[in-house]
Amino acid sequence: MGTPDALYPALAGELTFPLAWGTSPVRDFGRWRSAARAKVEECLLVPAQDGTPYAPEYGPGHPADGCTRQLVTLSLTRHARVRGVLLTPDGPGPFPAVLLLHDHGARFDIGKEKCVRPWYDDTRLASAQAWAEQHFSGRFIGDELARRGHVVLCLDAPGWGDRGPITYEQQQALAANFYNLGSSLAGLMAREDVRAAGFLAGLPQVRGVAAVGFSMGAHRAWQTAALSDDVDACAAVGWMTGLKEMMVPGNNTLRGQSAYYLLHPGLARHLDIPDVASIAAPRPMYLLNGALDPLFPADGVRVAHEKLRAVWRSCHAEERFRAETWPDLGHVFTARMQDEVFRWLDAVL
Repeated sequence: MGTPDALYPALAGELTFPLAWGTSPVRDFGRWRSAARAKVEECLLVPAQDGTPYAPEYGPGHPADGCTRQLVTLSLTRHARVRGVLLTPDGPGPFPAVLLLHDHGARFDIGKEKCVRPWYDDTRLASAQAWAEQHFSGRFIGDELARRGHVVLCLDAPGWGDRGPITYEQQQALAANFYNLGSSLAGLMAREDVRAAGFLAGLPQVRGVAAVGFSMGAHRAWQTAALSDDVDACAAVGWMTGLKEMMVPGNNTLRGQSAYYLLHPGLARHLDIPDVASIAAPRPMYLLNGALDPLFPADGVRVAHEKLRAVWRSCHAEERFRAETWPDLGHVFTARMQDEVFRWLDAVL
């Protein structure tokens, strides 16, 4: 048995991602897409919840700048009811919609409040405002999207906001308990996000759904687009890379803890990270990374973007794929980036 330093490169060298489009022997894209999605779903370790009614309960509507804000509670699995926020623009509709997926950031007291101003809870407002200032140029992205004519749904992931807060140190124990029970923390979050997309798509005031997120929310966005046909487009900011290129000394993915929200056991034996995102092809996808982002080495971002662009090109839909690395930015989703995403959403929805 070699030391971990010798073992890790040896194991990485065995990863050939044989189910990737172009490597898989399946040459029909529709058949490949079904097979690849089935493999991802197998690795989630959490069964689909298609038979569970959403049974939504809506709070009173609160008029805001160009929209009505509501709390909504719904069943994302048969085991848990989850509270979220629903923003509906003024007017007759139907409207394009955004499933807005919050980030990680090792900050658990706020989840949905990172994206939508918490009009319902003054105790979380200061934390939420500070988060918006740090990462989003002071904006609440959900409020901006609603003001610009989008229905917005944002819910807490397991461990955040109303579903926590857990501490940073509790993440690994939480994930271990899921594995001991034959389940997966990352798989649960993935299944819940797919269910949320289905709920949003089924609302009568909605005509098309985009999944949008920053950081861990970006991972959730392209993952949901890959796993759900209810998602018509995806914009993901600050989370895309090749697996091998990301696994370098000091990277967060090697430290445990927060990595368990993104880790599906055994999946890397079949598909690379961009291979999973490519299941969403040929629907519109927009990926943004900052060149100064310390979490994602530049070569990993480049490899992922090239692999993804090749998939869309093979589907004769390269114009629907957009990937950019902004040279002057780190791990942020600034107002300038937001405006570009908003314009893109207007074009594709």
